[in-house]
Amino acid sequence: MTSTLITNIGLLVSGDPDIAPLRDTALLIEDRQIIEVGTEQSSADRIIDAGGQSVMPGLIDGHVHPTVGEWTPAQNSTGWVRNYLHGGTTSMVSAGELHIPGLPFEDLTPRLVTGLATLARRTIGEYRPSGVKVHAGTLLLVPGLTAGDFDHLAEEGISQLKFIFYDWSRLEDGEAQQYVSWAHERGMTVKMHSGGVSRSGSSRVAGHELVTAVAPDVIAHISGGPIPMPDEEIVATIRDLPQATVEVCSSMNYRATQVTIDELVASTQLHRLTLGTDTPGGTGVIPRGMLRNICYLASVCGLSPELAVAAATGNVARRHRIPGGVLAAGQPADLLILGPIMGSRAQDVLECFSLGDLPGITLVMVDGEVLVEGRSEQTPPPKITATVRR
Repeated sequence: MTSTLITNIGLLVSGDPDIAPLRDTALLIEDRQIIEVGTEQSSADRIIDAGGQSVMPGLIDGHVHPTVGEWTPAQNSTGWVRNYLHGGTTSMVSAGELHIPGLPFEDLTPRLVTGLATLARRTIGEYRPSGVKVHAGTLLLVPGLTAGDFDHLAEEGISQLKFIFYDWSRLEDGEAQQYVSWAHERGMTVKMHSGGVSRSGSSRVAGHELVTAVAPDVIAHISGGPIPMPDEEIVATIRDLPQATVEVCSSMNYRATQVTIDELVASTQLHRLTLGTDTPGGTGVIPRGMLRNICYLASVCGLSPELAVAAATGNVARRHRIPGGVLAAGQPADLLILGPIMGSRAQDVLECFSLGDLPGITLVMVDGEVLVEGRSEQTPPPKITATVRR
């Protein structure tokens, strides 16, 4: 059993909004899992000296659109998953593999969408491009699915479902609500596109009346993806669906995001907030998108940086029922070592986020394996570099 000890951690941010950051601490890992936070053990097979830098969970992008491997036809780009890894993303959750060239948005059948989800789950969802955990194979919900289809999907390990191209003229027949019920019976998570139409032009506009009628688990990009529902509908939706997760993405309307955060703060509901990028797509390929989301929330919207980190890590994992997102015993060893870059006034990563400064990443670990060492290719170098002794 291989062990790793991370020492000289200046600040450890757990990703759990209920746990205060720890200073001057250490972390013990065995094989793929965290064994102890705050350990007094002094030896291991591998020692990583964080150099006083900060440690936090690897980011979990709650809204991506993978296609084939690391190629995205939406921006005709390759290698995007590896670039996101260097931006601190260690896991990502598909919101639908909907950029397949030629996908007939106006003629999506149950057979087609279940086949597409299964293919994605068995390919990009299995081989982990660049070491990133891609939770792929998200079913695009369309009319005509059966309970048997849901059983088959559950057997295939598919746990994420999405309303985006559904025919809402059928809302009164109760099928959409039945899908949500079937999903919950099988431990699945239902996300719903909200706001105006997407890049495809084939999604359906979904405001307060529609979203509350369906009652999904996750309200996708509530503050814009790319445009949101009206402000008063954002507030009403948050209030009328108290169990639903409120997702904010990089495709956001910045003003509407402030409206969203203000309502969550006023109602003490920040545990419902999750983050994603809604990329690749019309917003582009954004390797530092999750870091930028945290910076924006903490430096402009007035959110505490600890809660902003939780929205990008532990909250996403909990809502989508996937492992990780929190640095705690028994959790996967997915983490970042990072800190202020040259020229920043910040002393640690939380101060970076509060100032709106992009931190520099010196190490990325997934399941106990160091995948980025020395410095990230997507951030400026931090003032201090972690040292790995094997």
